[in-house]
Amino acid sequence: MERWPALELASTIRHDGDGGVIDDLATVQGTTHWIQEQGDLLAGHIAAGELTADEELRLGIIELRQAVRALFARAVSPAPPSPADAHRLMRPDRATAHLNAVAAREPVAPQLDWPDEEAPGARVLSAETDPRVRLLAALARAAIGFLTGPQRTQLRSCTAPRCVRYFVKSHGRQEWCKPSCGNRARAARHYKRRHAVADDGPAAPSATSATSATSAEPNSD
Repeated sequence: MERWPALELASTIRHDGDGGVIDDLATVQGTTHWIQEQGDLLAGHIAAGELTADEELRLGIIELRQAVRALFARAVSPAPPSPADAHRLMRPDRATAHLNAVAAREPVAPQLDWPDEEAPGARVLSAETDPRVRLLAALARAAIGFLTGPQRTQLRSCTAPRCVRYFVKSHGRQEWCKPSCGNRARAARHYKRRHAVADDGPAAPSATSATSATSAEPNSD
């Protein structure tokens, strides 16, 4: 399954499997673990697997995540956004400005790389020496690339009960981010239908049926 740094960042707020929401960036240690997990996605930009977070970097990533999730909410509109932060989203204009400002912190230049008998590729040349600045800028550029690419039109907010994820729709009939969410959504629909029928109670006999029943009774005289 294809992965995108912007979606991975947004997904650091997720369902904990027990009815609540967990934040992978809640601690410096958790942030370091998340950064190091993104090493393959950020290869060519920064050696993320070797980077250790501090509190300043953790807060910087969280603010960038707020901007990305606000713009994700705009992208899925008029459908509802993720319920995790729907009530406290950053304004879209502020989110856009923040994303652009973070991306601009690292001046970069693309470099063509074309070894003999191999396909050409590209790498990013940077004069920035602070790996924390490079990490934030790389995440911001990745978010800009995601929001301006074809993935944006397929971005969805999962509507399964308790899920707070965004996902990229991979086929026409996909409604949820993963099969377990689909199972939970279908179970919730079934439960709701059963209880709706139970709450209505048995249907009362119609007047016509009652008359018919009375006329069918034998005469007691």
